[in-house]
Amino acid sequence: MSSYKINAIVLGGTNVKEKDRLLRVFSLEQGKLTLSLKGVRQEKSKLKIAKEIFCFGQFICEKGREIDIVTGFDVIDNFSGLTKDIEKYYEGCAILDLLNAVASGANPPLFIEVISALKTLCYENLPKYYIIDKFLLSLIDALGYNFLTEYCSSCQARLTKRYLNLDIGEIVCPSCRNQNCVAISEACYSAMKLLSSSSYEKLSTIKLGGDGEKEAYNILSKDFYYRTGHQVLSII
Repeated sequence: MSSYKINAIVLGGTNVKEKDRLLRVFSLEQGKLTLSLKGVRQEKSKLKIAKEIFCFGQFICEKGREIDIVTGFDVIDNFSGLTKDIEKYYEGCAILDLLNAVASGANPPLFIEVISALKTLCYENLPKYYIIDKFLLSLIDALGYNFLTEYCSSCQARLTKRYLNLDIGEIVCPSCRNQNCVAISEACYSAMKLLSSSSYEKLSTIKLGGDGEKEAYNILSKDFYYRTGHQVLSII
């Protein structure tokens, strides 16, 4: 059998047979894959760490008839801190669920983005919503929609007030809004602008006000649903 190595993070999995598990992973080299862990639910399995959600490392795999089989694993980080804090756990699960919704083939920038997001979430004590808002902004931007605009997408007027048109996923002015538009407050817009322009490593240096980050989460979650049909997991 031919073997290969991939760097991947575990998105989740399903128990099969008596002691096996099928893993959903997102890899740097091949994108989203399903892999088989044989006998991993035995207490003495050398691969048992590889079956856990959030686990990130190098998988050694062999080609199988239908599903490739994991034969070795070197952990890089299991982000164990996420399982010890319920709010961080919910936010981490939401990030992986978003990744699972959009991921397909190899996408190195997206792979780096999710590892950076989880690393910051695990090891920094940032206010709630900062990280998932930044992650959502990156995903929506990658889909081709821009929240951080100074001009109405319909009439090109300079914006003094902003509305998200959920029908088209674009920002419009008061004159161009319709019944399916959501107002974006200045606090929300400022929060999204700061979060988008800051690296994950620099998020601890910014301070938002006026509950802009919470409003951003609600608006971005609603927009992501309209764009993809996928409901963002609650982190409350």
